[in-house]
Amino acid sequence: LQLLLRRSQEAKNCAYCPYSRFPVGAALLTVGGEIFSGCNVENACYSLGVCAERAAILKAISEGHTSFKAMAITSDMGDHFITPCGACRQVMREFGTDWDVYLTKADGTYIVKRLEELLPLSFGPEDLKK
Repeated sequence: LQLLLRRSQEAKNCAYCPYSRFPVGAALLTVGGEIFSGCNVENACYSLGVCAERAAILKAISEGHTSFKAMAITSDMGDHFITPCGACRQVMREFGTDWDVYLTKADGTYIVKRLEELLPLSFGPEDLKK
């Protein structure tokens, strides 16, 4: 857990966020024990940016990993826990609901939520078969 949290902090330091000045880092733990990190990357054409959570997931997918155990998310939000946006929650949901998401504050404290708590009554791949 401490390594996962540290890797999300390190990823945050790589964020490219000249417009929002809101750096976010994420570290994704696969079922096999590998960690993939990502940071938010903004673009002058705002809609072309990507969140840290999705960057980490896309990196893991591109390396052949599709089973995840946990993700830690880090920002500089002071007294509030960082939470993933709706788009990231849906991308995370593509790979199941039974994994932990560590939401941190700037001081390193965290709470743990199951993905299913962050996106209740979700729509996933299995719903396409109904």
